[in-house]
Order: sequence, then C-alpha cells, then structure tokens
Amino acid sequence: GCTHIPERVPLCLDLLPALRGEDTTKSFFQELVNILLSYVCKSFRRSSKVLDFHHPHQLREGLEGFSLELPDQPENLEQLLVDCRDTLKYGVKTGHPRFFNQLSSGLDVIGLAGEWLTSTANTNMFTYEVSPVFILMEEILLRKMQEIVGWSEEEGDGVFCPGGTMSNLYSVLLARYHFFPEVKTKGMTALPRLILFTSAHSHYSVKKSAAVLGIGSDNVVVVKCNDRGKMITAELESSIITAKDQGCVPFYVNATAGTTVYGAFDPLNAIADICESHGLWLHVDAAWGGGLLMSKRHRVKLQGIERAWSVTWNPHKMMGAPLQCSAILVKKRGLLKDCNQMCAEYLFQTDKHYDTSYDTGDKTIQCGRHVDVFKLWLMWKAKGSEGFESQVNKCLENAEHLFDKLKQRPDFELVFKSEPEHSNVCFWYIPPSLRNMSPGPERNRRLHEVAPKIKAKMMEQGMAMIGYQPLGDKVNFFRCVFSNPATQTEDVDYLLEEIASLGHDICIRTETDL
Repeated sequence: GCTHIPERVPLCLDLLPALRGEDTTKSFFQELVNILLSYVCKSFRRSSKVLDFHHPHQLREGLEGFSLELPDQPENLEQLLVDCRDTLKYGVKTGHPRFFNQLSSGLDVIGLAGEWLTSTANTNMFTYEVSPVFILMEEILLRKMQEIVGWSEEEGDGVFCPGGTMSNLYSVLLARYHFFPEVKTKGMTALPRLILFTSAHSHYSVKKSAAVLGIGSDNVVVVKCNDRGKMITAELESSIITAKDQGCVPFYVNATAGTTVYGAFDPLNAIADICESHGLWLHVDAAWGGGLLMSKRHRVKLQGIERAWSVTWNPHKMMGAPLQCSAILVKKRGLLKDCNQMCAEYLFQTDKHYDTSYDTGDKTIQCGRHVDVFKLWLMWKAKGSEGFESQVNKCLENAEHLFDKLKQRPDFELVFKSEPEHSNVCFWYIPPSLRNMSPGPERNRRLHEVAPKIKAKMMEQGMAMIGYQPLGDKVNFFRCVFSNPATQTEDVDYLLEEIASLGHDICIRTETDL
C-alpha cells in the first residue's frame, strides 16, 4: 500500500517576510483573530469566569499541554496558536464586568483596535521623521487635556509616560531643575538638603521618586490626613515652617486628586495658597481622579487644579484606555526640554529639512518611547468628550449604588460613613461569628483575617475579583473601585451576595483557641 506523507505543519519561518509567505501569514492571523475575538466576547459574558486560578508552581510545572519552558527547536504555528489561547485562558479577564480589583479595568473595543494598530505600525515617539502622525496626535491630545485642566493657550507642555509613577517622577525632577538647574550637571552635592511634602494617603511613587532622584525618601515629609483621607492644610503649613527652621529647603508639594484607597481629593485651592506663599512647586497627582474633569457634575472636586505647576493624569484608569496611557502635564513650556535635553547628534540633528521642534525625544527621560496616544485619540473620536462624561458618571453612579446597599445591610460595615467622592467604596464584611462581639483588639484581630479568607475563596471560584488592604489603624477591608463601563448595578449586587455567601461560614479562632 501507499504510505501517506502528512502535510508539513507550517513554522514561523513560513511567515512573512518569507517568499510566498502571504497566505500562511493571513491564515495564521485569521486563526489568531478568532482566538482574540472569542476572548473579547467571553470577557463581557457574566457566565464566564474572571479568572481560572492556578498557583505559581502549577503554571511553572505546566498543565494540559501548556508549557512556559523555551525550546531549542522551533515549534509549529499550530502550537503557537494553542499557546496564545492558553495564555489568555490562565490569565485574568480585566475587562469582565465583575473585575473590581484595580483602578484600571474594562476592555474598550475601540481602544483595543487602536492598540493593535499601534503595534502594527511599531514605531517610536522620539522624532517626527519616524512617527509623523502620532507626534501630531500627541500634541493635539495633550493640548486638549491642558485646556480641560484649565490652563491658557500660552502655557502648557507634556508627554505621555509609562504609567503614573513615571509621571510623578517627572514632576519631582522638573521641580528640582526649575529651582536648581545646576543639578543637571553638578548633581545633588551642589544643592542644599531638599524637602518635599505629600499626604499620608498619597501614592507611594512620591517617596520612590525621591529615592530614585537621590533626594532620599527620608526627605519626604508625610503630612497627616483627616478621617476622610484628605490632607490637613494646617499640618502642611506647619511642616513647611518646621523644615525651614531646621535649615532645610522645601521645594515641592504633592496634592492628590483621588487617593488610591479612599478616593479622596485633597483641598487643592487651600494647598495652592500655601505653595504660593512659600514659593513651592505644586504638583497634583490626578492619576486616578483626572477622569472626573470630563464630567460637569464631578469636576468641581478638582477645583483649583488649574493652579498646579504640573499634573499627572492617567486615561488608562477612569477613562478606560488600554494600559498604558498616562500623561504628565507641565504648566511651564520648554521646561521638559531644558531639564532632559542631551542633544544626541545621531538622533536630533539640527539641520533636518522639517521643523525639528516636533522631535519630542529630548523632552523625555527615555530614548525609545511607546506610542500611547493613538488608542486614546481613537477613543475620543469614537465617544467625543460627552461619551467620556457619561462613562465617568456611570462609574460613580455604581459607587453610589454600592454605598446605598451597604448602608442597608447589617452584615456589612462601611469604613467611613460619608458618601464616596470617587468610585472607591471601602467596607468590611462581618461574619455571624463576629456580629455580637464588642469593638476592641480581639474583634479587630479576627476581622483582619476575614477579607483575605474571602478573597482566597473568591479567586479559587473565579467569578469575581475585589481587592483588600489595611490602612493606618483600620484592619483589612475591601476596596471596591469602578472604572469599567460594562459594570451594571446587577454586578454590584452580585458582588455583595458573593462576599456574603463566601464569608457566612467563616469562623476565626479566638486567642484562647490558638
């Protein structure tokens, strides 16, 4: 009989730029698009899991034919497609309506299309010659954001950064250079002892920036907050005076518009008054709260932001742009370039045939820079400013709905009684075993263990995801955040029922049982 010779399974070498590789490339991408579309549809389906959880050792050891190990010989395209499918299968669907774990969630289909196009173009944001359209888009988009902040046409500069931490780092870098330009060449040894100020509820990136820039985390003064998580301005004023009395040089204040845990807004106008009277740089970290500027109803919470010298704003949070999409906006034009310019002749030639002021690379710390602007530009085209406004309003309505539900339920307790300012809602679940206990250290010790136990069960089950943390003297509590336009009130109700169901039978031993 005849021996059947199986058709050769295509390898990576059969794709473009291989000769006659077009057909293989097309069929490979068609299969890949099918996998991606299936995943996108599942992400919005409430019956699908948010995650199919496995412990690190399980994934490392390999399961159901999915191996993370790297081979010496090339594997075929069929296997690569299986690997793509499995990579999505064992990950987390952050676009799922019941993913409440992070400030950035949701899956914007237009933004996703923008990210695909960006990767296909695969260019770099350092010069106009290699990125003409994207460079102009970035300028237009930054100008729009500066206008929304409230700056005039004569002022304003900025750049898109790899996340809010880098945006905050830029703000400290620029503030230091503004007051002490000699630091660029002489370093910190030429400067006095600098002090910067931030609230106790601010993002840890402020301390990290001080550490990275050689200022030192010990030179970050942490200003007390009130019970609602807002900076106490009288404490800021006295901290500045104390630092001056000690012979230090205050130069920078970070105010937060939308804190990470409570979603609190510092009193920007009062802080701006203090900064003006002491001649300090005011930065507003609106990474989380900046999206509220899109809403006529909620932008009042950022009143005074126009007085900032710099602003961090992350459209990948409340505005729903795919990660990463963060901007540092700077009031003083030209400062970014003066601070960071190194005039690399192989890249930033002065005798190019076009207007080289459009080459943005010398404004940044990076050389190579990802195109983060296109997806947001495309989303803005698709929704208009009004679309973003309704999206923001809806997320905050979900927070109001959760807050109202929690007030009505005896099995839950709010971390603070006032209505949420942002879409953060913080609460404890109180299992039956703790409901009759009087407040005190023992109840706190046992309550501290409740949220982690519920979270573990929830991740094993995989139908929802929410974060928890302690803060100050508050033991572990749940923090629910809304930034996903796919989330409806039914998902909020589901979350509460899920927590109550998973937590009902939790019994934590007393000290005497241990």
